[in-house]
Amino acid sequence: MIVVTADQVASRTRADLAGAERDRIQRDHGERLLLPVARNAGDEIQLLTTDGRTVVDVVFELTRDGSWSVGVGCGPVREPLPADIREASGDAFFAARDAVERAKKSSPRLAIQAGATDATDVESLFRLALILRERRSDQGWEVYDRIVAGALQSDIADELGVSAPAISSRMKSANIRAELDAVPALARLLENLDASTGAHS
Repeated sequence: MIVVTADQVASRTRADLAGAERDRIQRDHGERLLLPVARNAGDEIQLLTTDGRTVVDVVFELTRDGSWSVGVGCGPVREPLPADIREASGDAFFAARDAVERAKKSSPRLAIQAGATDATDVESLFRLALILRERRSDQGWEVYDRIVAGALQSDIADELGVSAPAISSRMKSANIRAELDAVPALARLLENLDASTGAHS
């Protein structure tokens, strides 16, 4: 199973984000989570899933504006699952805890761990994707948000009052197509990493 533990950056000096982020993740991804998202230790949120795509989406969402350090842990979880994720335990939770502590000291603020299994390759590819996203301009994000919401490039051009070639240029400079193509591959790599830990044996 896959655990995501996210800790708010500079929570003592910034407005509290944990409650709203917990509720948003539950609303947007709840049907693919094994337990409801929970808030731990004040400024930390945690979720559990077996779906790699959900983890990719949540990682991308949480790291977009630099407000969270994100740890991803793969491995077995003690079953049967409790009703509350805060009562759950297992290798995936320990791995996520170690990962989020490493994430706090890295840039981008992401780390992936899988117990005794080497997660370096998967983590490296995730970090590359996040670095590309960090370099995206506001204009690039304008197009990205509309593309992932299902809009056509021609419709985006009309909405933003620019030409279709201008939208194509923004997509290219923002690496949007490359990211969208990479997402399924990142999800599969994460699920393969999870499987390699014996999480589902």
